[in-house]
Amino acid sequence: MKKFFEEFKKFISRGNVMDMAVGVIIGGAFTAIVNSLVNDIFMPLLSLITGGLDIAEMSVSFGIGENAAELKYGSFLSAVINFLLIALVIFCMIKLLNAAKDKVVKKQEEAPAAPTTKTCPYCMSEIDIKATRCPHCTSELAD
Repeated sequence: MKKFFEEFKKFISRGNVMDMAVGVIIGGAFTAIVNSLVNDIFMPLLSLITGGLDIAEMSVSFGIGENAAELKYGSFLSAVINFLLIALVIFCMIKLLNAAKDKVVKKQEEAPAAPTTKTCPYCMSEIDIKATRCPHCTSELAD
C-alpha cells in the first residue's frame, strides 16, 4: 500500500498534472462565464426575436398530469448554444495566439544574424571575427 501512495505522490507532483489541474479550474470558471452569457444575454435576445418565448423552458409533455414524461428540448438548445459559444471563443483565442506566435517567429527570422567571420585584407582568407592576427598569413589585423 505504501508503494501505491509513493507512486501516486510521484504522479501528482509531475508538472503536466498540475498544468492540467489549472486548465480544468480555469475551464470551469470559463464555463460559468459562458453559461451566464448564454442564459442572461443571448436567451433574452432570442426571446425578443421569438416574441417572448423562453427557449430554455421549451418542452413537450408525453401524457397528462404531474407524472407525465417531459422532453426538455429547450434546455438542450441552450446547451448547444453554450457549446458553440465556447468553441467560437476557443477558436478566436487560438487564432490570436497563433497570429502572435507567427509575428514573433517572423520577427526573429527577419533579424539578421551577427557576423561570426571576417576576411583578412592581406590574404583574403575567412577568419574569426575576434581574430587580431590572421592564422593563414600571420598578418596583424587592425580593428
